[in-house]
Amino acid sequence: MSLIGTEVKPFKASAYHNGKFIDVTEADFKGKWSVVCFYPADFTFVCPTELGDLQDQYATLKSLGVEVYSVSTDTHFTHKAWHDSSETIGKIEYIMIGDPSHTISRNFDVLIEADGLADRGTFIIDPDGVIQTVEINAGGIGRDASSLVNKIKAAQYVRNNPGEVCPAKWQEGGETLKPSLDLVGKI
Repeated sequence: MSLIGTEVKPFKASAYHNGKFIDVTEADFKGKWSVVCFYPADFTFVCPTELGDLQDQYATLKSLGVEVYSVSTDTHFTHKAWHDSSETIGKIEYIMIGDPSHTISRNFDVLIEADGLADRGTFIIDPDGVIQTVEINAGGIGRDASSLVNKIKAAQYVRNNPGEVCPAKWQEGGETLKPSLDLVGKI
């Protein structure tokens, strides 16, 4: 079953954020756009490249009203240790959620049960707490956070302009489509 169009399921977790431990719940995803980025584990190889790339896009995402949350099955303590010991991870300003109970990973259907690790899953969540996009990559395939910016802009446009949709390769300010019987077979 697809998670698209479903509300984020309840959870409560501890996170590391800007030198502090904080609590995060599904309620934190409401009232603003959110990106939730799952990754397999701290102190690994592809993961820091992805999280560093996500940090590189963080200011742009914040300017679009988006909060970013990374999630792995590590603890918030492990996130702090990684933040303190890695130059790349030390630059991260977004919230790093620990999911040692696997509740969040199961809720988002990214848990690899046999390994106790999360797949590389990226979710865009609207201000109502409803999942609008899902992207899941195999463990060896890193993601490009710059693609998130266009996806967020498209999701925000569609939400703010009912009856319009964004075609492939849509860029902000580009032409959209208004689905109707007149368009069938003409695109």
